[in-house]
Amino acid sequence: MKRYGHGLVLGKFYPPHAGHHHLVDTALDRCERLTVLVCASSVESLPLEDRVAWMREVHPDALVVGAVDDIPVDLHDPDVWDAHMAVFRAAVPERVDAVFTSEPYGEELARRFGAESVCVDPGRDRFPVSGTAVRADPAGCWDFLEPPVRSALTRRVVVLGAESTGTTTMALALADHYRKRGGVWARTRYVPEYGREYSELRLAELRAERPDAAWADVAFHSSDFPVIAQRQAELEEEAARDGSPVLFCDTDAFATTIWHERYMGTTSPATGEIAARGRQHLWLLTDHRGVDFEDDGLRDGEHLRPWMTARFLTQLAHSGRRTAVLSGPHEERLAAAVAAVDELLAEGWDLADPLPERR
Repeated sequence: MKRYGHGLVLGKFYPPHAGHHHLVDTALDRCERLTVLVCASSVESLPLEDRVAWMREVHPDALVVGAVDDIPVDLHDPDVWDAHMAVFRAAVPERVDAVFTSEPYGEELARRFGAESVCVDPGRDRFPVSGTAVRADPAGCWDFLEPPVRSALTRRVVVLGAESTGTTTMALALADHYRKRGGVWARTRYVPEYGREYSELRLAELRAERPDAAWADVAFHSSDFPVIAQRQAELEEEAARDGSPVLFCDTDAFATTIWHERYMGTTSPATGEIAARGRQHLWLLTDHRGVDFEDDGLRDGEHLRPWMTARFLTQLAHSGRRTAVLSGPHEERLAAAVAAVDELLAEGWDLADPLPERR
């Protein structure tokens, strides 16, 4: 039985976690309709539009709206309260019947809305987590986060290189290494190279018409590469939503831009646009030197490996992408890769503190 007509849940959701979602779910269960107001200040690291989108995805039955609120919190100052209420009322002008919070200020907030106060799990007994705790240690709070938030916070590592330089072997080895750390890391994911699957499909299609067709008979067109890059990005996004705080990708859309140069002799603006939307953090380039070329039936570019390695290096540096070059025997490369990834993870997420609060 619904007790209230219009309910309101208000917060920073910086970032949203299981406690927030429990609060919203409780309010949804007790109201005919619910508005969730996401308030973000300009100093915070996670954009307001992202937080609104995350809450809309997790709570499709609620109306989720956002507002910028750059007023520091002072629960003892009536003028500050009035200033905040002006922001809240501009975002939620309708009558509110009930305000749901887990905070001691809920009574005063509800009074100012002319609504009833409903306090939900004030001791955080159901979900012992807070936004402060998540910002301080996202990996430690990973299980309290929903897929879109995990995706945004996942540290994405790309392994790329010329043909037959061990990119797949390295990406798989890295995923296995971090899974062995256990806990949340046991869910570390690996994203396969979609370009290979696409190439196998093209060869199979050709052989359906010409059984004797070889890899050299497969012709690529410029329009193939944005398709490959887009699907690669989609696979990466799917894995980031479901894995651990680190994700290993066997190539990415940026690498596809170099493959376009390799096959077509020119750049591809369409592929470049997809690469520019990427959210990767570290690129591990596998050096061709010291690695024997193995022709697996889908390769023909041994003579191009030095050019591709150099081209990757040039474009990685030109675009400002954080890069580590992996050289030497496999174990030496893996050790260097783990060191680079550990350094990235040790830097943390560096999420800015919200505005000061006086409670």
